[in-house]
Amino acid sequence: MQTSDNLVEVSNLRFSYGKREVLKGVDLSIPHGKVVAILGVSGCGKSTLLHHFGGQLKPASGSVKVLGKVIHELDNDELYAMRRQMGMMFQVSGLFSDLSVYDNLAFPMREHTDLSEEMIRDLVLMKLHAVGLRGAHGLMPKDLSGGMERRVALARAIALDPQLIIYDEPFAGLDPISLNIIANLIRTLNDALGVTSVVVTYDMSESLKIADYVYFIHDGQVVAQGVASEMYESKDPFVHQFIHAESDGPVPFHYPSRPYVEDI
Repeated sequence: MQTSDNLVEVSNLRFSYGKREVLKGVDLSIPHGKVVAILGVSGCGKSTLLHHFGGQLKPASGSVKVLGKVIHELDNDELYAMRRQMGMMFQVSGLFSDLSVYDNLAFPMREHTDLSEEMIRDLVLMKLHAVGLRGAHGLMPKDLSGGMERRVALARAIALDPQLIIYDEPFAGLDPISLNIIANLIRTLNDALGVTSVVVTYDMSESLKIADYVYFIHDGQVVAQGVASEMYESKDPFVHQFIHAESDGPVPFHYPSRPYVEDI
């Protein structure tokens, strides 16, 4: 992965919440036009890493560079301009509960562009059509199923035609049909729109189907990486345990404690 080919570059990123070090020198690169999955168990630092992409958190050391600019060095105006190049599909969808599906998609267009309402209408319906929900534009979020809600959130993530789309746990809580639909949409939209996608998840099976490249994070560090199609054959102990859902391995079943006999 050459530097000129990368939309995102993370270099020796470190971050702590108080005395608890969460990111311990993360290095990774995300090439233009690819779907990159960042996998790991809950609490390994995946979402904290994402917060550095958007500048919500500042690193203790190291850097995150997006489109050639170091995020934590940007001033407020530059940061908000950079965020307009990013689309975000939140872990819990994050739709405005008091706005219709149509208005949820129109909101960022009204806030960040000078487009006419006629043009906004065409764009909203086009984005909804891309996720199969053009006919649901008049519904309220409370009227949507879990899978439909995620698809609306995905449509809103691409509303401003960003260069980078970030998916935070996009498959959590979905039934198998909805999960497969969302996974296929991520891959299809990435290729059709020519964007770059980062999928942060603990769902191994679906992410390996759609990703070009995979990073495995454990205990705040990148412990393995490689082409997604090759991960099933990996001999790395963490990758093997994660992919095969084994209880015994680098990720312990028991939380650290005194020997059991001392507590009884």
